Amino acid sequence: MEEFVRNRITALRMNKGVSEYQMGYDLGRSRGFINNISSGKAMPSMKEFFSICEYFGITPMDFFDTEHEDPALTGKAVEEVRSLDDDDVLLILTLIKRIKGRK
Repeated sequence: MEEFVRNRITALRMNKGVSEYQMGYDLGRSRGFINNISSGKAMPSMKEFFSICEYFGITPMDFFDTEHEDPALTGKAVEEVRSLDDDDVLLILTLIKRIKGRK
């Protein structure tokens, strides 16, 4: 589990295009905070874990969802779809099915 957390934070950080130092700074932590997690010297507390999820714009559930490379993007799409009426949701669903059929 610890290795998963370290690797997931690294993957999400790299996907966001920020350095370990920058992420630690953005979270208001020491410059080595993320490096210590990535190197296995430390694990984030629950409070820090929730802050990390918030930093990436994801839920804790998204953090553990490895099927999506960019869970924040998926979350934004779901958020937008939820604001649509049923006719528009059906239109989007038709478009998704059409796109998937091309692959």
